[in-house]
Amino acid sequence: MNSFGSRFRVEIFGASHAPEVGVDIWGIPDSINPRDLDFSTQLSRRKGGSAWTTPRIEEDTPLFEDLRAAGGPFRIRFENRNVRSADYSRFEDIPRPGHADFTSRVKYGKSFPGGGIFSGRMTLPLVAAGVVARAIISPARIEASLIEVGGIPCRDGEAVSQALCKAAEEGDSLGAIVRCVCEDIPAGLGEPFFDSLESVISHAVFSVPGIRGIEFGDGFAAAAMRGSQHNDPFIDASGHTSKNGCGGINGGISNGNPLIFNVAVKPTSTIRKAQQTFNFAEGRMTELSAGGRHDVCFALRVPPIIEAVTAIVLADFVR
Repeated sequence: MNSFGSRFRVEIFGASHAPEVGVDIWGIPDSINPRDLDFSTQLSRRKGGSAWTTPRIEEDTPLFEDLRAAGGPFRIRFENRNVRSADYSRFEDIPRPGHADFTSRVKYGKSFPGGGIFSGRMTLPLVAAGVVARAIISPARIEASLIEVGGIPCRDGEAVSQALCKAAEEGDSLGAIVRCVCEDIPAGLGEPFFDSLESVISHAVFSVPGIRGIEFGDGFAAAAMRGSQHNDPFIDASGHTSKNGCGGINGGISNGNPLIFNVAVKPTSTIRKAQQTFNFAEGRMTELSAGGRHDVCFALRVPPIIEAVTAIVLADFVR
């Protein structure tokens, strides 16, 4: 199931170490020509190569095919050139703890080099589709940012840097929390029961590899509140509220206030630090120290991905 959406629909294809990855997009309004949009800004935010991210560098140049005249999609492709599949051969028999190697083997009979369809590489076409979606939902604005890394608030930048350095030195990894804020979202988006705005956003967000949780507004903290603390009093006829504990959604429908949610991103599964795991070929426990090129903290590259999948959801509602 590599497709998402109905009126604005995206379908991703390819794999991490396949010749390419890409996305087919249906439902783009005639008024929008994707070739005229700026893809470089968002794609560069997702790219590796910076401190504590994967040293795998790809050009990530979008290649366009407009098949709409024949009833097809608008296609965006990216070539995979900087691959080292040999780094992953041992994971066929010794799956990485926390990774999809084992479940891939159960479902498909094998694991895939570079993680295949389970790789963070598959988020590249999502970010590209998000650029198109942003043009559809304009003037709505979406901004995601890290608020916590390894349990440390990002306002303490020095402590975060030290934690990342320490994890890198020890061959380990860190997770993070990303906050997404969407402003100028119209009221009325969402289709209860099963297509409530929270439901569909959560569906899209959990398609991103490594996501472990999501909360809207006050989130889990609301369970310890009284109604008088969590409720959002209305202050004008437009539906604005004096606070936003619900995160901009009532009854599964956007209420016109900023849409706010937090996302938990797990630590990168592939680490150099030795771990005990099972050798399926030999039927015994063994020690695994995973090599290859991987992020110390994949979450550093997650904010543009969360923005993209959120834009895709909103574009499907407003299209």
